[in-house]
Amino acid sequence: MTDTEKTLQTEGGSVRIADEVVSTIAGLAAIEIDGIAGMSGGIAGGIAEALGRKNLSKGVKVEVGEEEVIVDLYIIVNYGVRIPDVAWNAQESVKKAVESMTGLNVLKVNIHVQGVYFPKKDKEAAEEDQRVK
Repeated sequence: MTDTEKTLQTEGGSVRIADEVVSTIAGLAAIEIDGIAGMSGGIAGGIAEALGRKNLSKGVKVEVGEEEVIVDLYIIVNYGVRIPDVAWNAQESVKKAVESMTGLNVLKVNIHVQGVYFPKKDKEAAEEDQRVK
């Protein structure tokens, strides 16, 4: 077993779950939340690096113990959303997804808001409004 895998013992043998799998589950659950524009590479990856569905483990850090996991999500939220509501929804969704798919107990889901996404259409409309005034 490597540091990036978790082994669960069952009556029929063992099941190994790679940390990357837990990260992907958490990332997919998070990106489906209304108000989350994308995942960020975190502090090391830089705020400007917003990632889509191609690599959902980016913007997710997991610490897997014997039977538990702590998840850190680095997200970019849409402009105009209520950030505490988005964060709470992400915490609940990630916890439910990881626990139901892996059998691990999620102790914490820490949300790190790394940026705010301004849709181009809204930005262009705002600039148009400024020119009209």
